[in-house]
Amino acid sequence: MPVPGAVRFRAACPDCRGRFELAAGALRLAIGATSRTTFYTFTCPECSAPVRKPAGERIVELLTGGGVRTLRLHAAP
Repeated sequence: MPVPGAVRFRAACPDCRGRFELAAGALRLAIGATSRTTFYTFTCPECSAPVRKPAGERIVELLTGGGVRTLRLHAAP
């Protein structure tokens, strides 16, 4: 099991173009039924903008393995 805070992820903000590293606790991963509904989010530490980026299979694997909190989205019946 990963140690919380031990894993860092490189990220970039599309608004301010800042580049930085974030701890697992700063990211959230949402896994939906399709690639269009699977994404990760964070708040830019430089400009405070909310950021949402798509997450393919490899990104999902890295984030979940690194201890990022995950939310599974379910389609309405």
